[in-house]
Amino acid sequence: MAGPIPMALGPFMFHAHGFGYTDIERSLETRWSTLETAGRMDAQQWTGPGSETILINGVLFPQEFGGQTTLDGVRLAARQGVPLMLVSIGGRVFGTHTIQGVEETQSLHDRIGTPGQNEYSIELLAYPGSFLNVIGAVASIF
Repeated sequence: MAGPIPMALGPFMFHAHGFGYTDIERSLETRWSTLETAGRMDAQQWTGPGSETILINGVLFPQEFGGQTTLDGVRLAARQGVPLMLVSIGGRVFGTHTIQGVEETQSLHDRIGTPGQNEYSIELLAYPGSFLNVIGAVASIF
């Protein structure tokens, strides 16, 4: 039993049990140019948005609840350079993102080397491409 689905990254569903996440970190960079001005403080001019990153951290217990196959799918999407839509169950659309990295720390191995616990981080970067390009890219995974 996987439980409720609080969030999805493209076709990859985060579950309460199995492929779940523990926390999300968001970072937004904006760009401002400083212009020297005579007789007063320097002026600032906004030159446009920079980048937005999201870091999803989680812990899998693959032997008890599964989830490793989904994480492997995320890793495959990252290797293929597929932009994915990030959406929460509450309807919040975070937009399209590219997977910048997937890190894993496996521990509690059994006698044949299968991990009992796998801590992971998925780093995403906002992707300004068109929605139709994303649909075509996701379809190419399958």
